[in-house]
Amino acid sequence: MSRPGFVLEVDDRTPPLLVHNGEGFLLERFPLGTRVVYPPEALPPVRDVDEAIQNALLNPLESEPLPELLFAGMRLTIAFDDISIPLPPMKKPDIRQRIIEAVLELAAAAGVDDVELISANALHRRLTPNELRDIVGERVFRSFFPDGKLYNFDAEDTANLTHLGQTKHGEDVEISKRAAESDLLVYVNVNLVAMDGGHKSTSIGLASYKSLKHHHNSHTMIHSRSFMDHKASKMHHSAWRMGEILTQHVKVFQIETSLNNDIFGGPLEFLQKREWEWSIKDQASMLGTKRALAAAPGKLRHKIFTDVRSNYGLTGIHAGKIEPVHDKTLDNVHRQHLVEVQGQSDVAIMGVPFIGPYNVNSVMNPILAACMGLGYYFNSYRGNPIVRKDGAVILYHPVDYEFSQLHHPSYVDFFEEVLSESTDPATIEAKFEKQYAEDPWYIHLYRTSYAYHGVHPFYMWYWISHALDHCGDIVWVGANRKTVERMGFRSASTLQDALEMVSHSVGRSPSITYLHNPPHLLADVR
Repeated sequence: MSRPGFVLEVDDRTPPLLVHNGEGFLLERFPLGTRVVYPPEALPPVRDVDEAIQNALLNPLESEPLPELLFAGMRLTIAFDDISIPLPPMKKPDIRQRIIEAVLELAAAAGVDDVELISANALHRRLTPNELRDIVGERVFRSFFPDGKLYNFDAEDTANLTHLGQTKHGEDVEISKRAAESDLLVYVNVNLVAMDGGHKSTSIGLASYKSLKHHHNSHTMIHSRSFMDHKASKMHHSAWRMGEILTQHVKVFQIETSLNNDIFGGPLEFLQKREWEWSIKDQASMLGTKRALAAAPGKLRHKIFTDVRSNYGLTGIHAGKIEPVHDKTLDNVHRQHLVEVQGQSDVAIMGVPFIGPYNVNSVMNPILAACMGLGYYFNSYRGNPIVRKDGAVILYHPVDYEFSQLHHPSYVDFFEEVLSESTDPATIEAKFEKQYAEDPWYIHLYRTSYAYHGVHPFYMWYWISHALDHCGDIVWVGANRKTVERMGFRSASTLQDALEMVSHSVGRSPSITYLHNPPHLLADVR
């Protein structure tokens, strides 16, 4: 049995604690009385993955077994989550590969020969051929990619989009034409955290800007009380409404998986452990890695972290109708990530790591650093935020002025042009979004290169709307002062400086909670 997460109260015996800090980490001494929320240890994985996959396909929830849905002459489309999850990427074989191969074997046995595979990347960047190969495996890649039967979804290919209707709230449901016209759409999902899966898979991953703008906007985001709780998230409410329309027109066979917390191995295995349990070997690995990263040139340091692959274990797989499948998946995700926390704090502290959903094989620019800390980590709660209303959030990350012109061209312009005029999400949306969303050059780069859609930085800024509205102070420790000031935040040299800066709003003896992740956790704040 793995140990559950727990909350430690810092006392005189507590050693310095590890804090993720971009492409590196540091050891920090926290004030006495600080609550430290540790993630649960990795749950034991499913013993026989292939058997679990077959059982899910043959014994689905509220659906006929997959073989009964397959027949000769049908149109079968298999969509799958793109490289934004899991984080870090998993060691080969990817669980999506193993599931897709099993589905294709059943399809071949049924005489199905009209099959296409789509990376459900919505307005994310296209995956390179090698990235597609990493997900689906060599055999599937060679069988489908050369003939154009394995490809990235193109949300700007208007000739290949289908409008399925509107929800009762007037939300347009426009998705991939191929998926909409298929006899069966099989969706292969990875639920790394509670935000993933459900109707979010199909109605967002295969949707156009015309659909996405209904829930990826400042008003919806600011009223989404935790993206990790679909019952409290306005974004998820919208996706669920869209999913109802979608499934009225398209037969969907949803396959969802959940993974454990076995993220760091090898020389980084100490990141999986609690500091007072480090062995002599762990301490040596930590000190050696810390020194090596500090001395390494930026490109080498970046490569070290880009090459991290995680040995995730499968904790569950369910298939069938979307809603009951997702309920079972969430049970597994909560079993792995939930940590009960009593009450809110005046101050929340978070370390922002080297990777997020939108800088895989790329760099974490300032907008993405803010999104990771104030969007994803701030929202890693169920019930209530870890920090009280008008409290303070302190984050660790260098927030360097670094952008990928290949992957994030519109981010540069957003940072320089948009944020120089306003940091208010509603103002930004009203004044600039349409211009960026419809810009022909950004659309060209999205469709033909490997760039995120022109509107994507707006979505990342809306993602932090809830945190901006909830928090009274936001301070970054060790960050580039100019970049954080452009985003409307402040920078401190040390934790003590940061606490001094926020003392006007939280006092000089505030209650403090440090979220000690990754590995992943979900604070169940009572």
